[in-house]
Amino acid sequence: MAELYGVIFDVDGVIADTEAVNAQASIKVFSDLFGVQGVQRKDFEQGLGRGAEAYIKAAATVHGLKLTDEQVTLATKLRQEYFLKILEQQPLLALPGVLELVGAALEHKAFRAAIATSSTREKSEAVLRSAKIPYDKMVYITGSDVSNKKPHPELFEKAAERLAIPPSDCVVIEDAPNGIKAAHAAGCKCIGVTNSAIPSAVRVNLTSADIVVDSLAEIDLSDLVKLIQRG
Repeated sequence: MAELYGVIFDVDGVIADTEAVNAQASIKVFSDLFGVQGVQRKDFEQGLGRGAEAYIKAAATVHGLKLTDEQVTLATKLRQEYFLKILEQQPLLALPGVLELVGAALEHKAFRAAIATSSTREKSEAVLRSAKIPYDKMVYITGSDVSNKKPHPELFEKAAERLAIPPSDCVVIEDAPNGIKAAHAAGCKCIGVTNSAIPSAVRVNLTSADIVVDSLAEIDLSDLVKLIQRG
């Protein structure tokens, strides 16, 4: 039995249902910046979990829009500004089971907890504050801390490294296929949660996870230990 276990939380769609706000902000960007109407939440699906640039590029591809690097950079900056403004008006609560699982991990002597997100520090911190997550007591890795975005494993490799726990003794909690791929590539176990899955990306897209749940209220620390010990 390992002396220490790690649990690593993604933010968007795991800590809080940010995907609706992400989409709302991004749809406004396409309208205001590019004059593109009719963009829908599902148009961003291929960019889920891969960072803001991939998110913007996904919808651009769907609508046949060829963006320069400069346009993508401007769009992602504006997207974050819109996101933060929306969050000020519409605070996000933690999804079911999140605060309980985070709290249990922080209180248990055999566990350490981390946040690992492809998002920026400013954007993710706003979500964590809104959801009342005690992130100041957790290892905290953002997209600004790594050179490669998901599905590359760097984000979770760095989180495990800072936790000082082997990846094989860590469980990542994700809501997107690219995040699951990254977790497994890092050598971690992965729980897929369907909190924010849009209709075309429900459980079927998360089946590569070791366990799939509809809410973190369905699991506790003992489930994480069992998953890790399964090898």
